[in-house]
Amino acid sequence: MAVTQSSVSHSFDEKENTACIAIKGRFDFSLHQQFREAYESAGTPGSYIIDLNNTTYMDSSALGMLLLLRDHAGSDNANIKLVNISTDVRKILAISNFDKLFTIS
Repeated sequence: MAVTQSSVSHSFDEKENTACIAIKGRFDFSLHQQFREAYESAGTPGSYIIDLNNTTYMDSSALGMLLLLRDHAGSDNANIKLVNISTDVRKILAISNFDKLFTIS
């Protein structure tokens, strides 16, 4: 059985003033530092896009990391979109009421 290495990649779209962060594999505590470094290195963009296309799993620490990003980005004024979400991850977000805190598409 092959083990997929979890990772965080990020980029910044200057034209759109948007930081894009992509999660690959398991989104759990092992990615805490990488995820924080990704959003902190973006400075103060107008918006964030979190691409969960290749995310296979999300636990409670991942939910906490998303909340830390939300605080960093301005809490209620934060513009954060979670995109390309699998059915299983979407269920976790819905049960946690994250659809009320983030734009989910």
